[in-house]
Amino acid sequence: MAGTIGVTSGMAQNRQTPPALFDRALLHARQRRAQAQGAVSFLLDRVAEDMSDRLAAVMREFHAPADLWTPGEGLKVLHARLPAMARIAIDAAGAEKLPFAPESLDLVVSALALQFVNDLPGVLAQVRRALKPDGLLLAAMIGGDSLTELRQAFAAAEAECEGGVSPRVAPFADLRDIGALLQRAGFALPVTDVDRVVVRYGNAFALMQDLRRMGAANVLILRRRTPSRRATLLRMAEIYAERFADADGRIRATFDIIWLSGWAPHASQQQPLKPGSAKASLAEAVKKAGKE
Repeated sequence: MAGTIGVTSGMAQNRQTPPALFDRALLHARQRRAQAQGAVSFLLDRVAEDMSDRLAAVMREFHAPADLWTPGEGLKVLHARLPAMARIAIDAAGAEKLPFAPESLDLVVSALALQFVNDLPGVLAQVRRALKPDGLLLAAMIGGDSLTELRQAFAAAEAECEGGVSPRVAPFADLRDIGALLQRAGFALPVTDVDRVVVRYGNAFALMQDLRRMGAANVLILRRRTPSRRATLLRMAEIYAERFADADGRIRATFDIIWLSGWAPHASQQQPLKPGSAKASLAEAVKKAGKE
């Protein structure tokens, strides 16, 4: 019942890698249900506006763009600027193999989707191969300390009422994780930053309702399959209010939006200096500064 948005760097199930975390077929079904019921889109709207501004700062035109797995019409604001943008929706099976030919795109964007990927290194590598030289990836995903309040409240309530803790909120990647994955996938000039959004609610149940209407309810493969006990849910809401309420009684919910960008390598891009190519000695500069 609790909402969950998260990310893993684990790859598809095999002997070399850990099991997948997310049931992406269930994610597809829940996103479709959320759209049918009227999705809660304030986070997605914020990301779409920010993405539009970030792309406006890039002084170039894109002729072969693609939107990767953004829920619903989340990036509709970009359609006027990028009328040729192909939209790749998550399919019913939740497959993570991308339908892009090598060097076929000059821009890939994605909004609030990559946190649900089981093989994030593999997906980033596929995007990198699909980009033409000097093509751009620009994406936003949930990460960092998102939903830390809900995670803590549920853990404390379950430990107190049931003597154990079940997976409620998936683990999230942080800035360093994402930066390292961009480099590992072969992107040049990787950049990451975080936009922290704190949302206030009347109670924990209002937060959980919003998460369901975002299509972001628990899709962990190891999620609890039996209904949550009423006593545990009520105690969770009490603990949430005790620990994370403001003076007016409204509770806080943290969402960290991690932005990531990287370019497919190209000879025109700025290159790091080769070791030993510096014309000035750091030691000499420090010594000179000390004398002054």
